[in-house]
Amino acid sequence: MFPKLKHVPRVEAVAALASVIISIVLLAMKFTAYYLTESAAIFSDALESIVNVVASMVAAYSLFLAHQPPDEQHPYGHGKVEFLSAGFEGGMILLAACVIAFRAIEEMFRGPGAHELDWGLLLIFFAGVINGIAGLSLLVIGRRRDSMTLTADGQHLLSDAITSIGVLLALLIMWFKPTWTWVDPIAALLVAAYIAYMGTHLLSKSAAGLMDRQDAADEKLLHDILTAHVGASGREPRICSYHKLRHRHSGRYHWVDFHVVVPSHLDVARGHELASAIEHEIELALGEGNATAHVEPCMRGGCATCDPQRDNTAGRTDGQPA
Repeated sequence: MFPKLKHVPRVEAVAALASVIISIVLLAMKFTAYYLTESAAIFSDALESIVNVVASMVAAYSLFLAHQPPDEQHPYGHGKVEFLSAGFEGGMILLAACVIAFRAIEEMFRGPGAHELDWGLLLIFFAGVINGIAGLSLLVIGRRRDSMTLTADGQHLLSDAITSIGVLLALLIMWFKPTWTWVDPIAALLVAAYIAYMGTHLLSKSAAGLMDRQDAADEKLLHDILTAHVGASGREPRICSYHKLRHRHSGRYHWVDFHVVVPSHLDVARGHELASAIEHEIELALGEGNATAHVEPCMRGGCATCDPQRDNTAGRTDGQPA
């Protein structure tokens, strides 16, 4: 499937494409540094950049696909591809961590051989600065646009900048202490451990999204909205109670369904109007999303919503039938 660019907001398209270009430039810089120095620490940083290039390409495609409107084959849209993208990136990071650790252990046995550290320091410094700026920018845009793909890509670039700082420290130590060559493979192992942690974190978030884990913040927001409409003292439109509240994410898109209990004397048109008003309120609160209410008649005697003259202190307002 080839996504249509017209559906993608300009700021997100530019951010995704910039991430690909920057990743390719940094890959060239870091492997040049490794070629000049043969440093295991720089190799670890360069290898992660291969992951950056592949992951940024997958992220760009996933981002464009996620914005495609629902169709006959995908009536719930394409948003979950963002979770797949984050999971793929996490898996690639873990694979890179394993290769880096193997390379560092190998160097420990055969002896470090880093040289030409001045070029390595210079190139890794500039690569780290570019990574930091690009990663922070993607993170800000991703959180502002509620895009898991851009957020994950930004976190990855920021983690790459942090590993570059670790590599720089190792190179500086060897610059001032040329005999301390053991610092090189140790730094590579620390980099491997750090990016393995980042990869595991991304995989965990991806799995949570794919398995529709409930979002605690959304849960509270939805209960607050619905509870505010319950009872004779609730705000219009008033309902008797609600239950079977469920919600999930499809990327940045929210899907919500719930049952509302309304006074039994209301006709179908009024019941639908009431449910639609609450659905609209929820959709406005969540941003991009869809809320669906199932309307049920109140069969409880003495309900204060059905008979406003009665006190409703005995009624339940926690979303469960009384």
